[in-house]
Amino acid sequence: MKVIQKSKIPSAYSSPPIDRLSAVLDRFRVRAALFHTGSMCGHHAFEAVPGRAFMHVLRRGEMEVRHSPGETATPRLRLAEPTLLLYPRPLHHVFVNPPHDGSDFTCATLDFDGGERNPIVRSLPSVVCVSLDAIDGLRPALDLLFAEADHVRCGSRLLASRLFEVVLIQLLRWIVDHPAEAGVGSGLIMGLSDPRLAKSLVALHHAPHEDWPLERMASVAGMSRSAFAAAFRTATGTTPASYLTDWRLTLAASMIRAGAPVKLAAAELGFSGAASLSKAFRQRMGVSPREWMAGPGAGTLKTGEGA
Repeated sequence: MKVIQKSKIPSAYSSPPIDRLSAVLDRFRVRAALFHTGSMCGHHAFEAVPGRAFMHVLRRGEMEVRHSPGETATPRLRLAEPTLLLYPRPLHHVFVNPPHDGSDFTCATLDFDGGERNPIVRSLPSVVCVSLDAIDGLRPALDLLFAEADHVRCGSRLLASRLFEVVLIQLLRWIVDHPAEAGVGSGLIMGLSDPRLAKSLVALHHAPHEDWPLERMASVAGMSRSAFAAAFRTATGTTPASYLTDWRLTLAASMIRAGAPVKLAAAELGFSGAASLSKAFRQRMGVSPREWMAGPGAGTLKTGEGA
């Protein structure tokens, strides 16, 4: 009897998986730098320095993490198992370990392109704390990381730093799939966690220069305009039009910081000209691109405004 195999062609009702992170990470890269591996005894304070983020891997031991009152929803964390800690923004934190035979850590600083204006950074809580065993596939990368961090070999520190970046991407994957467990309330990550909204977000992340009226965004998501607009605002905390403007301006700020002329940034990001970009930039930043570049820091986007 002839056996008829089931077709492997996807059903018309199934959606192929999409890469929700690469377009953002390609535009806004992150660089890690290993700075510690081994035991920590007693108190260790990590200062809040502008532009500096941290990732700590607790490999062995029990300890307490302390934050300044009012700066996070968790003033104290008690860790009793191997744990990954991510501080995407500057936040003073203190590790409290036994005075002798302290916990084992491997730690790195992180430099996110755009600092606190990085769209991923802006959508994350001030601290992410997750057990190593909660993230599928993390252990092999950590084994390689620890092997390089623990032994001085040619290029070991550089390779360990790159492996920290791999670990970060795996953590971000987990956060997109488990936003509530990571403490994410709204923003880009919450939008990417919704399979329908993610289709639209990924499309406009890839092609910010194209026209993106509400009808097109909703169509890509497979939703009606009203349902899409409501779901988008609930997830991201802003309107689709305002999000698109903020995304374009965040990219423009990155390009201008890298030395690109305003006219070129405008042409590549869908603005009608340099004057149009400068006007939108001033509305969001409070200053012109020229004034922003001359300032002591890079102003923050006023998100959530506009239509």
